[in-house]
Amino acid sequence: MDKHLHIISFSIPYPPNYGGVIDVFYKLKNLSEMGVKTHLHCFQYGREVSDKLNQYCEEVNYYNRKGYLTTAFKKVPHIVGSRKSLKLKQNLLKDEYPILFEGLHTCTYLSDTAFEDRLKIVRMHNVEWDYYWHLGKVERNVLKRYYFYQEAKKLKEFQKVLKYADMVFAISQADHKYFNAKFKKSHLIPCFHGNQSVTTAIGTGKYALYHGNLNVGENNQAAIYLATQVFNDSDIPFIIAGLQPSNTLKSIVKGFSNIELKPNLPANEMAQLIKNAHINVLPTFQSTGIKLKLLHALYNGRFTIVNEPMVKDTGLEQLCTIANTPETIRSKVELLFNEAFDQTMINERSEVLTKLYSNKLNAQKIVDLIYSPNPM
Repeated sequence: MDKHLHIISFSIPYPPNYGGVIDVFYKLKNLSEMGVKTHLHCFQYGREVSDKLNQYCEEVNYYNRKGYLTTAFKKVPHIVGSRKSLKLKQNLLKDEYPILFEGLHTCTYLSDTAFEDRLKIVRMHNVEWDYYWHLGKVERNVLKRYYFYQEAKKLKEFQKVLKYADMVFAISQADHKYFNAKFKKSHLIPCFHGNQSVTTAIGTGKYALYHGNLNVGENNQAAIYLATQVFNDSDIPFIIAGLQPSNTLKSIVKGFSNIELKPNLPANEMAQLIKNAHINVLPTFQSTGIKLKLLHALYNGRFTIVNEPMVKDTGLEQLCTIANTPETIRSKVELLFNEAFDQTMINERSEVLTKLYSNKLNAQKIVDLIYSPNPM
């Protein structure tokens, strides 16, 4: 019997060039390779319609996302209310296939009685209210900070809608524990990604690197932290790379001869930058979900230095050097800069990553959960 699945995506998942859409794209790609016929539904804003998705989907449908003013004074979170579409509901009701909701963003119809007899699964990329609360804590713009805090409050209340899901697919061990304690129906499905095998080069590189979407407050904060507290008194070359760096970060970097900012690089150039670095330095101040940039660095880069929030409960602790203060990060950077990355380290990475973060194994787990004779 054919295996059909509706996937409702919060955005168009191609190109897979940031956080959540990476997980969505490689999930549907690997499910397709296992014979699942995906009926994809995408909310469109700021990204173009993609013919590439047709390679992996039975059909692809697009819906316009509403603006902020349509939801600003409603109880429902903006990220949810802006993704409400009667056309989507009509399309979902054309058949009886299971529905996978990507994030709380797409859960408008999760509690709708029209779907009470359908198998409904929610993929959680974060504990969403906690993620927005932390975005508010690091946001300097007063209006944006107010928005993040208000959205966090609404999301914490809206999260109760998960009781209508038959399964929740958590992306990290910490999130799995959280959702299982609250809703008793969580399954750990680690994030999907674009890496097939470890491609790390042995030997040494000539610089340390921080990379991420610098338009995100947390990443901007981490980059400023490294520039002003770790590499501010160092001779080691340090590169910061990512999308849309803030004016504050640009100004700070100009004050240091050993620090270089590389904004808005194409994907291939970013990949080479990660691969050629001697150390990827990746602290975070927000421990929700899993940071895909960490996986990318481990699959493709040499040494990785992180703080505890970045790596806790990921199973990747043994593959990273953990340092939690500016002084210890600087010390570890200086120590590792005199050490070559060798084949033994690559073999250890391959073993751990294949066991925990194999796209094929995790896609098979989804297939087993959804299409077993008695799902759930």
